Amino acid sequence: MPEVTIQIGGRSFAVACQEGEESYLHSAASMLDEEAQVLAQQIGRMPEERMLLMAGLMLADKTAAVEDRIKEVEATLAERDAELAALKDLPPPEPERIEVPVVPSSVTDTLAELAAQAEALAAEVEEKSVADPAASDDEAPRG
Repeated sequence: MPEVTIQIGGRSFAVACQEGEESYLHSAASMLDEEAQVLAQQIGRMPEERMLLMAGLMLADKTAAVEDRIKEVEATLAERDAELAALKDLPPPEPERIEVPVVPSSVTDTLAELAAQAEALAAEVEEKSVADPAASDDEAPRG
């Protein structure tokens, strides 16, 4: 079991830890040391036990505040998850209906008449070209 020396509040402590946990121990000691430095600046020199107790209590207070905030965030997240699930359960929205204007019958009747006239003219031209192919070649526009 490795033994690590840590510094807290200007004092050295030899602490044993599990293999591979040295970096975690140094990180935790650094946090505790920060709190001890604040105490030393505010109060001055104090007994080792009292310094460690006060620094630990300050860290515990910060941890409790963080845990409360985590609970708030988790509650908000649960609300959002429930809202999202409810939205996913809703049926899809109805498609927008596009109003297509109605074409007056007089317009469709006129178009039908024009189509009939065009077909009649096309049939007439075809009859003339079949009856006299040379005439239709002479009348055709040249490009």
